[in-house]
Amino acid sequence: MRLIAEIGVNWDGDFELAKEMMQESVNANFDLVKFQAFKPELVAKHPEASRVYRSSITRENINKINSIANDIGIEWFCTPMYEDAIEMLEPFVNCYKIREYDGREIIANKTTEIFKKLLNTKKEIIISSESSTQNCKWYDHEQIKWLYCVPKYPCNLDEIDFSLLKYFNGFSNHCPDIRAIEKVIDLKSEILEIHITSNKKSNFIDNNVSFDYSDMGKIAKYAKNKKVNS
Repeated sequence: MRLIAEIGVNWDGDFELAKEMMQESVNANFDLVKFQAFKPELVAKHPEASRVYRSSITRENINKINSIANDIGIEWFCTPMYEDAIEMLEPFVNCYKIREYDGREIIANKTTEIFKKLLNTKKEIIISSESSTQNCKWYDHEQIKWLYCVPKYPCNLDEIDFSLLKYFNGFSNHCPDIRAIEKVIDLKSEILEIHITSNKKSNFIDNNVSFDYSDMGKIAKYAKNKKVNS
């Protein structure tokens, strides 16, 4: 199982915190960390818009983030939420993530401009979706990995339809109940993505869907034990 730690907007633009979160991801035996790249106008309606934007990957901070990841020894990738971000990210990442909102368009067989550009990179594209992927013309595309995701912040355990996982390569989690993660691991999903936080008691923006470092260790250990015993 490939374990992805979504740092997202929980590093708050603090490079020392980003470094800590990447190091803790390595310590917990996670495989990748993920960030987000967006323009200020994309988050303008958020009540903490300026704070959210501090956590975006930009031309000003991308070299620093890449250097930290290289020094620590963990691969990072990103969700580009606007077209020009793809060109910015291209020299640094080996795969991309498409958010659930854009995933819905792709499931409906609509080729968005971001999706077109990502296909042209020839790199892996991870797409989150709540909808079934079976009727999507890109379902078996060699570049694409599909993650089942319930797009609520947070979602409850009983809102996750685990029977749908057989149509996906993995799971992107928004449920704070660790039993959801254990169920996904039990079902032998290929990929698991979780949001992470340095401190559940703090007020980081995505804390209500995030697991802390202790949880990460438990999740990785559970996944390893399942692999050994399978």
